[in-house]
Amino acid sequence: MTLLQISALLIVLAAVFGSINYLVLRLPSAIGILIVSLAASLCVLGLELLIPGLGIATRVREMVTGIDFSDALLEGMLGLLLFAGALHVDLGDLRKEWRPVLLMATLGVGLSTVIAGVGFSWIAGAPILVALVFGALISPTDPVAVLGVLREASLPKTLETKIAGESLFNDGVGYVVFLVLVGIAFPGDESHASGLAGAARLFVQEAIGGAVLGLVLGWLTFRLMRRIDDYPLEVLLTLALAFGGYELAVFLHVSGPIMAVCAGLLIGHVGTARGMTAETRDYVEAFWKLVDEILNAVLFLLIGLEVFVIAFDVSALVAGLMAIPLALTARLAAVSLPVMLLKPFRETEAGIIPVMTWGGLKGGISVALALSLPDSEWKPLILTACYIVVVFSIIIQGLTVGRLANRVGRAPDLV
Repeated sequence: MTLLQISALLIVLAAVFGSINYLVLRLPSAIGILIVSLAASLCVLGLELLIPGLGIATRVREMVTGIDFSDALLEGMLGLLLFAGALHVDLGDLRKEWRPVLLMATLGVGLSTVIAGVGFSWIAGAPILVALVFGALISPTDPVAVLGVLREASLPKTLETKIAGESLFNDGVGYVVFLVLVGIAFPGDESHASGLAGAARLFVQEAIGGAVLGLVLGWLTFRLMRRIDDYPLEVLLTLALAFGGYELAVFLHVSGPIMAVCAGLLIGHVGTARGMTAETRDYVEAFWKLVDEILNAVLFLLIGLEVFVIAFDVSALVAGLMAIPLALTARLAAVSLPVMLLKPFRETEAGIIPVMTWGGLKGGISVALALSLPDSEWKPLILTACYIVVVFSIIIQGLTVGRLANRVGRAPDLV
């Protein structure tokens, strides 16, 4: 199938599955599409078991494997999704919460990577460096999933800012940590830096380079928009910044996710206040909300279809089920330590630890990183475990975090 045919098929399936969810399940859109997509995929697999010679599952599997999910997300959709998410985060609110956001996105990601990695080494018997790679790809929360849930939950503003800000930044940091660990764990893979020195250079280059590129491109776009009063052109400029800037970051080997977040925050704060008319601001916000919703639908559809590429092996399935509490434990530590470190110096919202632990959803980014791993004997196991954690996180945690937040948010301080 051509790229255009695949794109058309995905949009049609997302629209059909979204309609089924709206008419029957009535769940939040992205989660409902994932459930319908996953159910349809499992039905096809089950039909193949009942009628072995049918060949439907084989044809669907060939189609799914023909879609490079990792490249489609990491080098295509992710920049647009992160830019859209950052565009709607209030930089003033984020500035007030920068300490917990910074600690959770750095110290928290590092701690979670170690805990999840050591635990996975014990569960699966994988070498510690390979297991740490799993820890790195499962530690960041997925801003796409998290921001989608935040739209449905009623949370205090400060807590919402912490969750949104952390999910945007720990994604970029986690991606860099993943690249560093892959370079160490798979030194023969030429696409990643090898050795400790190369890993250190890669970390600095990716993280700092991405932030600088995002701020520079965002500032240049803002200065250009100030001289223009034409909303279709200004919307096009923001699209060029998000899409073109992300691809430039990939070309320059700096962090695309961090670039997209920094550019989105700058345009969302400075650009909307000083570089756009009220009419342009309305069109920009409406456009990026539509982009966010449409790409979310396609992304969660793809996650459901990716069940065709996981290994249905008993040991892999058991490891995946055991990885669920492991990932939650690592997330609990990643949230608790920064909160405890800052508690003597600032007030803490009621229930921040349970809400941010349960609300730290994993998503398509983790699956894409697992798919991007070099081929090895451990890749099928890591991919299966990652997929199980992600599906549990989106469906179970995503459907219940709102109720948890509403319950503990009115309770006494639970920290």
